[in-house]
Amino acid sequence: MVDIWTLIEEMRSQLMTSYRASVPRYTSYPTAPHFSPDVDHTRYARWLSSLPSGADLSLYIHIPFCHQLCWYCGCNTKATKHYAPVARYLQAVEIEIARVAEHIPTHCITQIHWGGGSPNILATADIRSLSETIRAHFSIDHDAEFAVEMDPRHLDPEQIHAFGDAGISRLSLGVQDFDDSVQAAIGRQQSFEMTRRAVDAFRDLGVASINIDLMYGLPHQTTESAERTAAQVLALAPDRIAVFGYAHLPQRMKHQRLIPAEALPGPDERLAQSIRIGEILVEHGYVRVGLDHYAKPTDKLASGIVARNFQGYTTDRSDALIGIGASAISRLREGYVQNAVAAADYTRCIEQDGLATAKGIELSSEDKARAHVIERLMCDLVFSASEVQAKFSGVADPILRDADRLLTDEENAGLIRGTLDGFVITERGRPFVRSICAQFDAYLARTKVLHSAGI
Repeated sequence: MVDIWTLIEEMRSQLMTSYRASVPRYTSYPTAPHFSPDVDHTRYARWLSSLPSGADLSLYIHIPFCHQLCWYCGCNTKATKHYAPVARYLQAVEIEIARVAEHIPTHCITQIHWGGGSPNILATADIRSLSETIRAHFSIDHDAEFAVEMDPRHLDPEQIHAFGDAGISRLSLGVQDFDDSVQAAIGRQQSFEMTRRAVDAFRDLGVASINIDLMYGLPHQTTESAERTAAQVLALAPDRIAVFGYAHLPQRMKHQRLIPAEALPGPDERLAQSIRIGEILVEHGYVRVGLDHYAKPTDKLASGIVARNFQGYTTDRSDALIGIGASAISRLREGYVQNAVAAADYTRCIEQDGLATAKGIELSSEDKARAHVIERLMCDLVFSASEVQAKFSGVADPILRDADRLLTDEENAGLIRGTLDGFVITERGRPFVRSICAQFDAYLARTKVLHSAGI
């Protein structure tokens, strides 16, 4: 095994050049900063109505509230000590569910995901009510996957049983890092035992799939502390593990200013943490998926066709993704639409129009082609020229020229390897996959929006 620091030294040229630049996470293409208010709720309603009869759909519900705000958080959420705003918000969500369902032809929901925020901020009765509302207005496949993100610090037995009654099949828990000094620096105290109790409780209810989120690049985090956390997480035997790089963007997120910038690891240490966590997980039998996910060989994510959406890597291959709630983004054949971001604005829009579309983008043929290329690179680490030509012949030429430039640029040495049909991203290039994808992003130069670091 090559020493991590030797490997990083060999990657020095990429670490010091454009590969160090900030780039999108590519959970969509084009990315959200390029959405426009020209796409409004009337166009969204028209796109929903044009879904093919019998379409398989994925449903995302966003709950933008937490009991307390973690300082590293980049999600659209806010802390609240009062339940009244949550209750009013849920009323709006149930109205939106009913209105969206009115526009959709015969369909089948094959994936359901509740995210946030913390969906377990919901009262027990509201967990059941929201689940019943979804089932009353949508046709749910009997094998539909139902995933919920939860904060184990704020779970009680009644909530756990309510989620069980609602039919949850996958639990997603945020851990980030178990080191005490790291937790103090990010405002999230969460013990291993607390996390283990949550995992055990849901397994006792028959929830078969457990996902745990980790982070690297956090304040006071070291390669050694990341190793210890990885070992503790392995003791919980989750089916999936996501390992995200912390995005420090205090200009955009004021609460991140509570994190001392001087305590953040530098680029070399940050990359070392990512590499070491990955090594440990692979050594223990997990399969690498895309950039930052790992799965047991028996998990669908390791053995099936992988896609990418706003929740990260998924086996969801539905015809469309329907986003419900503040800031939620829907993906349809024609393009993307996003709801009003602030919960109060979202609620007002729903009460006024029944839908809360604030902006979106209609996809051109070239957008669809570039989106396909970026998604396959993010998921499979492969670029196929013949596939691009076959699927998108009318707009393939500029994309093929971008690929040729990548192959001939000496800066990419060791990161990609040419094939008879294009190129593959090497294991050494995997940490830079977002930066490689950015070479196919025709919009990136048009915005001054700050993104997270490429590594």
